[in-house]
Amino acid sequence: MGRIYLDHAATTPPDPRVLDAMWEVYSAHWGNPSSIYLEGQDAHRVLDEARRTCAALLGAAPKEIVFTSGGTESDNAAIRGAAYGQRARGRGDHIVTTQIEHHAVLHTVEQLEREGFRATYVPVDGEGVVDLGALEAAVTPETAVVSIMAANNEVGTLQPVAAAARIARERSPKVVVHTDAVQAAGAVDITPAQLGVDLLSLAGHKLHGPRGIGLLYIKNRTPFQASMLGGSQEKERRAGTENVAGAVGLARAMELAWGEREARGEHVRRLRDRLLFGVPERVPDTVITGPLDPAGRLPNNFSCCFRNVEGESVLLALDLADVAASSGSACTTGALEPSHVLTAMGIDADLAHASLRLTLGHQNTDEEIDRVLELLPAIVGRLRALAGG
Repeated sequence: MGRIYLDHAATTPPDPRVLDAMWEVYSAHWGNPSSIYLEGQDAHRVLDEARRTCAALLGAAPKEIVFTSGGTESDNAAIRGAAYGQRARGRGDHIVTTQIEHHAVLHTVEQLEREGFRATYVPVDGEGVVDLGALEAAVTPETAVVSIMAANNEVGTLQPVAAAARIARERSPKVVVHTDAVQAAGAVDITPAQLGVDLLSLAGHKLHGPRGIGLLYIKNRTPFQASMLGGSQEKERRAGTENVAGAVGLARAMELAWGEREARGEHVRRLRDRLLFGVPERVPDTVITGPLDPAGRLPNNFSCCFRNVEGESVLLALDLADVAASSGSACTTGALEPSHVLTAMGIDADLAHASLRLTLGHQNTDEEIDRVLELLPAIVGRLRALAGG
């Protein structure tokens, strides 16, 4: 058995069908889509086709799709664009988000606070679900933007975005609602109209598409001020020569993910459940993080913490055994910091340091899960023995 890749929440291997579509662009449609001559107009036509495909899959109009460099840019552009767009219309300077957002959202909101905006970070419960009562209390008539992720990237918690959007609009009728759907895209229904959102971010490399491409859905008439300045591309909402091959790759990846969602979901859900129920049976003192009800989390997400073990040590041991996995902990400024998601869920710092995230893809097999279930008890047992735990 070769390497076992179980970190699809970080990135996914590109689908060969996506690469084929992109190679066609690189080889035959390489012009600058802003140019007026034949090669440019050919590239523009291909870009428009990709935009129409993405829009149709989201139930949107093509003019509501802006291509970006990925999820981080989409999140930054959405929140900054809406915040300044709203403030320019005198609609308040207050932003509401949750404590467990991706740093692409949290750091953007924090920067806006330094620029004179106000922010409220709504808490979550022990399974990572946003507290809707706290959200209702946080939103006021001065709230300009609300941002709530569709699914958490660490523990897989599915958020009640539609309910949150309704609550926000009851409290502030002209509020702009954004969702970071980077992890949820391709796994669950993220149709903006169903979620009730004005802005939605996603990234190609999370759904077997290329890196360096994403999109931002901007509902028609949503106040928005561009932050990427230069040319008039993307209807002056995002300057810069468009990544035509990336857009085509994203569109193809979305087509495949939407079309195969049921089959992929059934497969990874079955494998995930083997981990969700099998790891605690085999490894004592395992604490499942995120929803205990499998229906409340992304179908491919398994996350846990092991008592009396350092999560980084587990990752290194798995890597040596040819298993790629990740931890909820992050290395910052030379010191290992506990995950902000886990601490917001009430998990103490010591336990949060011992986190493990296994996220599956449709290429993973039962034999690979058998191998992981065989490896983990031995790895954790050995590390606990070394630590005297």
